[in-house]
Amino acid sequence: MNLTPLPAFQDNYLWLLHDGQRALVVDPGDAGPVQAFLAAHALRLDAILVTHHHLDHIGGVATLREATGARVFGPAREKIPEPFAPLAEGDRIEVLGLPFEVFDVPGHTAGHIAYYCEEFKGAPLVFCGDTLFSGGCGRVFEGTPAQMLGSLDKLAALPGTTRVCCTHEYTLGNLKFATAVEPGNTQLIHYQQQCAQRRSQGEPTLPSTMALENSVNPFLRTRQAAVAQAAHQHDAAADPADPVAVFAALRQWKNEFR
Repeated sequence: MNLTPLPAFQDNYLWLLHDGQRALVVDPGDAGPVQAFLAAHALRLDAILVTHHHLDHIGGVATLREATGARVFGPAREKIPEPFAPLAEGDRIEVLGLPFEVFDVPGHTAGHIAYYCEEFKGAPLVFCGDTLFSGGCGRVFEGTPAQMLGSLDKLAALPGTTRVCCTHEYTLGNLKFATAVEPGNTQLIHYQQQCAQRRSQGEPTLPSTMALENSVNPFLRTRQAAVAQAAHQHDAAADPADPVAVFAALRQWKNEFR
């Protein structure tokens, strides 16, 4: 089984899993890169997994379904190109012989979901859409800071070996912000250097791992004293003892960060 991030648009990744014959793709905002990869590797598309309704995640769904007959799975509480199988927290599906558990992870959008596979080539795997990024998280468009923090906490509790397959190459920008929040985090500085080298060589920074994210991502570290104090120093109204207030201050700081 192979895992491939297909670049699309300016900074999206369309995650594709295949066994040499059959494939699944996650959040195909653009059908073109997927069709090109399928043709180049003589693959049949069996399934499309959608995490949320934003156009850069669903724009290629109808074209791919019509061309391949692939089954489409998506969040039950969001508008996804019909027909699709609606999924929510606790649902389980099997695709390419792999079992996936569905988590509700609202915040970025109201009905955002994630797909978790407990065993993929020796370690877990999560397709988390725009909820969690390496070094960062999605903007809170439709939910609340409390919802988003709850979603991030749910992902953070996954095994440390879990590979984090998010859908944007935002890592360097996120890590620039993370170092402003936590300049004394040596693991963060080392990871930033590693990622800069990968990007200079044209390589993706993803997937990350949950253990790494828990060590470097400020949005997963709202209960760490250094992060909470940095948020309070940036916004005096943010109570450092309140993780939701810390998260909200961090998210607003990141929204304005340059």
